[in-house]
Amino acid sequence: MEHRVVVTGLGVISPIGNDVASFWNSLKEGKSGIDTITAFDPSAFESRIAGEVKGFDPSLYGISKKDENRMDKFVQFAIASATQALKDGGFDLDKEDRERIGVVVGSGIGSLRVMEEQHNVYLAKGPSRLSPFLIPMLIVNEAAGHIGIAFGLKGPNTCVTTACATANHAIGEALRIIQRGDAEVMIAGGTESCITHLGIGGFCALKALSTRNDDPKKASRPFDAERNGFIMSEGCGIAILEDLEHAKKRNAPIYCEVAGFGMSCDAYHITAPDPEGYGASLAMKWALRDARLDPGQIDYINAHGTSTKLNDKIETLAIKLVLKDHAKKVMVSSTKSMHGHLLGATAGVEFIACCLAVKHGIVPPTINYEHPDPDCDLDYVPNEARTASVEACMSNSLGFGGHNATVVIKKFQ
Repeated sequence: MEHRVVVTGLGVISPIGNDVASFWNSLKEGKSGIDTITAFDPSAFESRIAGEVKGFDPSLYGISKKDENRMDKFVQFAIASATQALKDGGFDLDKEDRERIGVVVGSGIGSLRVMEEQHNVYLAKGPSRLSPFLIPMLIVNEAAGHIGIAFGLKGPNTCVTTACATANHAIGEALRIIQRGDAEVMIAGGTESCITHLGIGGFCALKALSTRNDDPKKASRPFDAERNGFIMSEGCGIAILEDLEHAKKRNAPIYCEVAGFGMSCDAYHITAPDPEGYGASLAMKWALRDARLDPGQIDYINAHGTSTKLNDKIETLAIKLVLKDHAKKVMVSSTKSMHGHLLGATAGVEFIACCLAVKHGIVPPTINYEHPDPDCDLDYVPNEARTASVEACMSNSLGFGGHNATVVIKKFQ
């Protein structure tokens, strides 16, 4: 028997809020979290703006100063978001079988910060002065590992790394683990913190980032004709996926049901999307098939919507390939217009936006939409949130390497 899976807890650290309530309020208000970089002097870089997490205090989540110094920010964000999500879901772990609770939390890059810092130590003082925590601090799987350690969770524990599609792949894998009965509860999502010299510099070298440095709040403008690149951000989005029967037994709060998942590969180019949109369309098509939904049943799509020339045009094309005539009727928005692109964490925070849209009947907007692009001709919910019933929605994520992942959620019945 295939187990039904519901979402019972959410946790988020982001440029527009360090908890679910403030994150959701920012989305509804169309508030941008983009500003000039403060983590280092960005004056030498072509792009000098980013979506930094503000006011984050690790001690609020049981992370001691000693542990903080041995744990990169992407891991700290993950522990914080998981702590929030477990509390939101009303869990008393002392009453749970911890062998039946697992973790799938990924990161696109892990820690560039510790690599930079320790490389400087190596150059200045030699290999004998490298930190013994260098490797444990930088490897991508440590976010999932630390969550398991922090809460004593002995169930399935793994991580996913598929660039910007990471968190959707993590959520999809968590869905499958519960569906086949290998766990009753999964903590799933993505985390990232790469606003560093190498992170910003590398994406500048790719000519991928917006250079609208004098107007940061308006720099991320998905689907707008004057978009000129994405905005790198940091943060974490975590959801608790739970077997429905287990959730019912503990009278858990339920946001929505996770109905389907689809993934594909463009098999085209390491950074550019398939110009026909076919690869992305396959992920959407297969997610709908898995959810047993027709395209016409989708009310809202949280788009990958990066604010780059190619992505927004190609994703629009892919949506049309799958939804056909319904594409003109569906609401599509990119919350990256507000929180920026969190790389491996971005699908996690966007999944949370979808869960809240379904629960509250409010669709977050695409802000900074001022100049229509003939190649982007759908309803992008421009500039203001919209009150609307959302019975089912899709969340798209498209990553370098041609990785495509789509999650479908629907109102719990």
